[in-house]
Amino acid sequence: MIILSLLLGVLALLVLPRPVVSVPTLLSAPHPRPLVLWHGLGDSYGSPGMLEFIQLVKDMHPGLFVHSVYIEENLKEDQKAGWFGNVNEQVANVSIQLAEIPELSNGFDALGFSQVHNLITFGSQHMGVSDLPLCRPWDVFCHLARRAARGGVYTEWAQENLVQAQYFRDADQIPLYLTSNRFLAVINNEVDDSVNTTYANNLASLNKLVLVLFSQDKTVVPKESSWFGSYAPPEEDSSLPWQEKTIIPMRLQPIYLDNRIGLKTLDERGDVVLETCDGEHMQLATECWEPIVKKFVGGLVEKQSLDSSNSQTFLHA
Repeated sequence: MIILSLLLGVLALLVLPRPVVSVPTLLSAPHPRPLVLWHGLGDSYGSPGMLEFIQLVKDMHPGLFVHSVYIEENLKEDQKAGWFGNVNEQVANVSIQLAEIPELSNGFDALGFSQVHNLITFGSQHMGVSDLPLCRPWDVFCHLARRAARGGVYTEWAQENLVQAQYFRDADQIPLYLTSNRFLAVINNEVDDSVNTTYANNLASLNKLVLVLFSQDKTVVPKESSWFGSYAPPEEDSSLPWQEKTIIPMRLQPIYLDNRIGLKTLDERGDVVLETCDGEHMQLATECWEPIVKKFVGGLVEKQSLDSSNSQTFLHA
C-alpha cells in the first residue's frame, strides 16, 4: 500500500494564466504525456512515499517525465508550507515553476491539479472541509496549525497564513465564509459579485476530470467534498437544537447548476469520472490507484514542434 498525500483543492492552478516559455520545444514521438504531482498536508515533494510512487508510475509508463511540485526546495520547509502560508501566493509561485519546465510546455496530466489534459484528484477538498482534520501525534506542524485555526478560521490572520483556514467552509456560517474566505470561495466562484468566467472556460478545457473519494475518509469532512459535495446549511425554521447533517451532491450545488466553474459543461459532456477507493484518507491500495493511473496517465503524444510562447496553460486546486 502507498500512502500519498495530495494538496488540498488541487484544482487551484486552473485559475491562473501560466507565464509563457519563449524557448521552442521539439518533442520526440511517440512519448508519454508528462505528469505533474503535488503533495499535500504532512508530506514533501521528495519524501520516500512520493519518490516510491513516482517510480511505480514510471515503471508503468516507461519514458514518462514526472515533476513533483514544491513550495520550498528544503524538504522540511516544503512540508511546513502545507500547513502555513498564503495559498494564492503558493499557487502563483507554482504557476511560474511549471512555466519554466520545457517538458511541460505542450500540456500534461496531473495528480493533484492543473495545462492539463487529464486531472485526477484523490480525496481532494473541492468544496472545502467543515471540520479540521485530526493530527498524527508526531506531526508538530499539524498540531500548531489546527490549534491556531480553531481559534478563528475567518480572521484576517488565519486567512493569510493558515492553509487549513483557507479551505474551511462552515455550512453553519455561509455568509461569513463568503465574505471572509480568501481562497476557496473565490476559486469556486461562490461570491456573486466577483464571478470570473475564465475559471469555467479553463476547467471545461480538460479532457477528463477524475474525482476519487475515499469511502471511510475521516480526514476530509465531509468526504463527499472529493466529489464536490458539501453539508447543507441548517434549516432556519427548525425547532430542534440539533439537526442531522445532509449532503448537497455535486449536481445540486449552485456552482454546478449555474455552471460557475465549468463543472456542468464537463459533466454533460461525459468527462467527469467519479471513482471510489475503499479505506481511509489517502490509503491508496494498489488495486485502487493503479487502474486509474494506467487509464488516465501517460497517453502517447505524437511528435510535434511548436513555439511554446504561443501555448496556454490553465492552472488552479
